[in-house]
Amino acid sequence: MSFKAVLKSIAFLALLFVVLYVGMNNTGSIKFSFPVGSKEKIEAPAAIIFFGMFVVGVLAGTLLHSGGGGGKKSGGSKDK
Repeated sequence: MSFKAVLKSIAFLALLFVVLYVGMNNTGSIKFSFPVGSKEKIEAPAAIIFFGMFVVGVLAGTLLHSGGGGGKKSGGSKDK
């Protein structure tokens, strides 16, 4: 395992700790509105909304980082 992978794992665990810490300290209910799409306000515990936004960010970052599988193709060699 490379040092870069260990460093990324530690950074990701630190982010997860922040999510846990914020969730433990924000148990009150809040109204959340997103300006695009539905104009309804979502009322939920702050920790749930924060965690949901964190998940959306992680998934978006993962999709952007992976590139959608559009460049390299696996297969046999072209030598015959």
